[in-house]
Amino acid sequence: MAETELERAERRFAQARARVQALRNREATKQRKLDTRRKVILGGALVDLAARDDGAAAMLDRLIRNLAREQDRSAFDGWDWCDAGSGGGEGAGEPDGASAPAQLDGGFGGSDSPALSAASRS
Repeated sequence: MAETELERAERRFAQARARVQALRNREATKQRKLDTRRKVILGGALVDLAARDDGAAAMLDRLIRNLAREQDRSAFDGWDWCDAGSGGGEGAGEPDGASAPAQLDGGFGGSDSPALSAASRS
């Protein structure tokens, strides 16, 4: 049986709606990944700063102690952030700004990353 013009239009409309939803889902996933990346970069920067600055070290200790959820606090049980600073990998022990840009941006790469852009400005 032949498809009517209305049925054909409804099918195309449903397909277009599915494409829009898929695009929205991809964008939401992209934004969540970017948010996570930012948190990881800031966390690493805070740990590195705490290793060099007593005020930042005290703040980091307070932040961990004041985490609202017990399961979040327990993730830090036995963790010595002093040993976690540079991770001991490439660039460890180098003066500020001497590590490679790929390390500054968390290994995600890309010239559009804020960390890479900040490194190139200094």
